[in-house]
Amino acid sequence: MQHGKILLTVTMMFGLASLNAQATLTTTVGGLGIYDSGINSTWTKDANLLGTLEGAYGSNSYNNIVTAIINANGGVIHDTPNNIDLTGTYTLTTDDFADGGLVDWWAGQAFVNYLNTINYGGSSHWALPSSNAVYGYDNGSQLGELFYNELGGISGSYIPRGPFSNVQQTYAYWSGTEHASIPDISWFFYTYNGEQNYGYKNDQFYAWAVSPGNVASVPEPNIIWLFATGLLGFLGLKRRSNIGCGSFG
Repeated sequence: MQHGKILLTVTMMFGLASLNAQATLTTTVGGLGIYDSGINSTWTKDANLLGTLEGAYGSNSYNNIVTAIINANGGVIHDTPNNIDLTGTYTLTTDDFADGGLVDWWAGQAFVNYLNTINYGGSSHWALPSSNAVYGYDNGSQLGELFYNELGGISGSYIPRGPFSNVQQTYAYWSGTEHASIPDISWFFYTYNGEQNYGYKNDQFYAWAVSPGNVASVPEPNIIWLFATGLLGFLGLKRRSNIGCGSFG
């Protein structure tokens, strides 16, 4: 009898633990992020934030945001030396970006770094999602965890949108994880079927930023305000640089 009570208690404890372990997606303060308890990290609520920023100010916004991103990174991205950039220092150009938020791997890295310079959503730790470097239908990477567990996606089907906006359901998102033995290749995740794969860094996919922990953004800023702040800061630096150069004339 006593053994039965102990067994029942243990079973209930495991049941409660399972309930507590159920991953949830929660909108952060300010509404700019979605906290993912399964990976204890926060995604940008806008799953194509770069595409949104590119269209924020009309016809000139694409060039403005791309220029701001490149300059925020000093014009370069550092990675493992490879066949594309032999020294491990890649020089960014506008060709690394395409309309609608598409980027090659270096531009994706530059974009998340830019979010850190403007403290987007209250965080300066944004990054491309990590991969566990396993090919196929897998839920061990950060995007895989989101696809299969939090959003309830099924292999061979489109990623569910859930509480996010602008989810790119028919293509792929970059991971920040390089291929261990071929560093001119990086991992990415297909959102139309839930498959993790790898491709050359100069391919162009989307970039979805993630930050560790539950990012509590301040209530006031919005996307336009943050973009304007970053751009004005860049223009201010440029103006001071021009003044400094003029003093030598």
